[in-house]
This record gives sequence, structure tokens and C-alpha cells, in this order.
Amino acid sequence: MKMELFRTGLLIITLGFGFSSCDNTTEKEESIETEPIIFNKEAELYLKNSNGDTLRKIDVELAETDYERQTGLMYRESLGNEQGMLFVYENERIRNYYMKNTYIPLDILYYDADSTLVSIQKNATPRDETSLPSEGPAQFVLEINAGLAEEWNIDSISTFSLAKE
Repeated sequence: MKMELFRTGLLIITLGFGFSSCDNTTEKEESIETEPIIFNKEAELYLKNSNGDTLRKIDVELAETDYERQTGLMYRESLGNEQGMLFVYENERIRNYYMKNTYIPLDILYYDADSTLVSIQKNATPRDETSLPSEGPAQFVLEINAGLAEEWNIDSISTFSLAKE
């Protein structure tokens, strides 16, 4: 008797799950529309040659917190040619960047604690997770649109200075 009650209960539970999983009346979830991430000018960065002459001024957004540095330019649809993002760290060390969830091609410029150019990773491929390391210890990293490092002849630009808003 107990066994028959157990089987009946099991059958009812099984049928209950079976019927509930066949319910096609629920509507599909709507996709959530997100606002595009827009550029937020926080400072002006002056790219200078070895004589200290300013060769280029760009507006920059600063990445100073862990969250800002981890997110960077991810999920952005565009970046103006006179804009960039400057990553600011507390110390110098070899820095490794990659392009996960980054939709725009970038040039990545690494600078040491004295804001002297260490190395450049040119034309980083969007969404590529290959490591793009600095060639020496860096405390600052500047991201700009791909191709601008060559167009602006960045190799001849040895330092930068920053003026916060």
C-alpha cells in the first residue's frame, strides 16, 4: 500500500513538472537597451618632444580607480581623434593590456613615472584577447585611436604633461 501511494505521488509530481515545462504562453524577455557610453573630458594632455615643445594637445578621460582601469574603453562605439584615455597607476611595472570587449582599434602608449615614452602597441585589434605588454616598466598608459601614433609621429614625442579640469 505504501509503495502504491509512493508511486502515485511520484507520478503526480512527474506529470506536474512535465506540464509546467511545456507552457508556451510565457512571453520572451525583452532585451534591455543601454545608453551609449560617452566621452567625459577630465583633463588635457600635452604630448611633448625632447625639447619640451608641445606637439599635440588632446582631451583625456582618466582611469584612476581599479574599476575604471579594468573597464577602460570597453563597450565604447567611438573615440574622437583628439580624445584619449589615460590610465594612471600608483607605481611603475610591466603593464599588459588586451582588447576584450573593446570595439574600436587603438594605439596603446606606455609611459614611465617621469612620463617618458616606454613603448607603443600600434593598431590593437578590437576584441582580441592577446596580451599587449609594455617593453619596460610603465606607470601611465594612453589609449588613442589606431593609426594616430604613426600619424602624429609619436616616436618623436618623448613625454607628456597633464592639466586636470
